[in-house]
Amino acid sequence: MTDLPEYYFRVKENGATVFRVDTENRQRRIEMDPIANINIRNGEIKPQGDRVLTEEDRAEIEAWMAHRREVLAQRDVDDILRAVDHLNLVTQWAQSKATDAQLEEITDTLLLTMHDLRSVLVRKKAERLTSEG
Repeated sequence: MTDLPEYYFRVKENGATVFRVDTENRQRRIEMDPIANINIRNGEIKPQGDRVLTEEDRAEIEAWMAHRREVLAQRDVDDILRAVDHLNLVTQWAQSKATDAQLEEITDTLLLTMHDLRSVLVRKKAERLTSEG
């Protein structure tokens, strides 16, 4: 049998439940003992029940949290780049395929959304330029 990791992280919306993986039992079954719940947003680590986490537990959890934050940040950027691609596809659709009725249905909502996005991007760019200078 392949060596399993000592910890398993079941991802949840705001973090994960952390399990200690045990294969060293009489039945040779995989047992997963929940040891903590973690919140990625605020960095909170809550031991399960009366459990006291070891320094090793905390180090593993903190390393996982740091890696998870990096993964989520990369996904955010990837999602935005996909949105840019999708906006290009919408532009092509509006120019070449959309009917007047379809354009009438989406134009106001899309224009307001794009205006809102543009306003935020311009303000954020101005803030960056001001803080650099």
